[in-house]
Amino acid sequence: MRQKVVDITNRPTDSDPIKIAAELNRLEPKKRARTLQQMPTEMIDAVFWQLEPEDQAVVLDNVPHDQVIRLLESMDPDDRVHLFQAMPADLISRLMTQLSPRERHCTELLLAYPKETAGRIMTPEFIRLKPGMTVSDGLAEVRRHRDKAETIYVLPVSDDAMRLVGVVELEDLVLAEPDERIQKLIREPQYSVSAWDDQEVTARLIQAADLFAVPVVEKDNRLVGLVTVDDAMDVLQSEETEDIARAGATEPIGRAYFSVSPVRLVRSRIVWLSLLALAGTLTVNVLSAFETTLEAVVSLALFIPLLIGIGGNTGAQSATTIVRAMATEEIHTGDLLRVLLREGLVGLILGALLGIIAFLVVSVIFDRDIALIVTLTLIIICTLASLVGSSMPLFARIVGVDPAVVSAPVVTTVVDATGLLVYFLIAATVLGL
Repeated sequence: MRQKVVDITNRPTDSDPIKIAAELNRLEPKKRARTLQQMPTEMIDAVFWQLEPEDQAVVLDNVPHDQVIRLLESMDPDDRVHLFQAMPADLISRLMTQLSPRERHCTELLLAYPKETAGRIMTPEFIRLKPGMTVSDGLAEVRRHRDKAETIYVLPVSDDAMRLVGVVELEDLVLAEPDERIQKLIREPQYSVSAWDDQEVTARLIQAADLFAVPVVEKDNRLVGLVTVDDAMDVLQSEETEDIARAGATEPIGRAYFSVSPVRLVRSRIVWLSLLALAGTLTVNVLSAFETTLEAVVSLALFIPLLIGIGGNTGAQSATTIVRAMATEEIHTGDLLRVLLREGLVGLILGALLGIIAFLVVSVIFDRDIALIVTLTLIIICTLASLVGSSMPLFARIVGVDPAVVSAPVVTTVVDATGLLVYFLIAATVLGL
């Protein structure tokens, strides 16, 4: 089926670059590049910056070379590095040689730091003030270098050796007396991060402390850049997207949905589905082991979907809650025992409440023995599911695995098998089988 190219260049109501970028993401790569080229130059730049790095790379594959260089030159260094991470190494090397010396230097500086570090997302373009400057001198410095800095709202203060002294915000600078010293305007408490700190940790600091930007330092507290709030938001969005994808037993695709081929969508899902299918054989083995029990009391089979459904959902609820709390640093690995006690109690209460309801209903339709089996199973399975769901993400963090990887789908599969085992063991005990 042919895809309609939306003429967004002649629609005055769609002049917002964010809306245009969203519309472009619905087009095929070549049509996306062709549509982008029809726009005015300023709009091209604004829209291009709104695309994800992988989609930017696809656009650059389909536009003239001179436009590629112009777009690269117009980007902030940290955004350019994000784009380069989505490109082949040989292409990056060729493009780097064609950048202006200043932009090439800034880009090489960021690429020198490992991926997922604060150094990779910082901007090396900032306005630096000195402690002995007056407010008047500081404002003059801002005016003189405003076009070269990514942000003017946060102004790091350092000595002659570039050692960080503190931070002054533009608001304080504007409101202060002209002859007042910069040293007296430094804000407390002072925050900074190492260039080798994890990106997510840095982003969480900016979020928690309500910062516009945080200074980045190397050894000896030497100032090398700033991580701004917009980059922090991008990191958090990326991390949350990744967690959501893995919680649903799939790999993040990292691009707009219509920008990804069906083959890539299959690749992002097939591995996890295969692993879960393999793990699901545990449930089959449990059913096979208790085949005699099922034949003796056929009515037991009627409650299997109910029990594994409740157990799986209880475990998934617990896992989702803990993964989220870990992502926001509310829970640490040292809290394992506290979490297990807390979630175990929650699971016990949930199981007891559901068990009471089940006993009243099942005893009316079946006999009391079946009602007792279902009730006891619900109590145990809810407690067990809460313990499994809360412990697996914490154990994953301890061994260095992403907690989202062992969240809802994995927990559900494990609880299904163990829940059935509990169910049949209780049935065999109560019924004397």
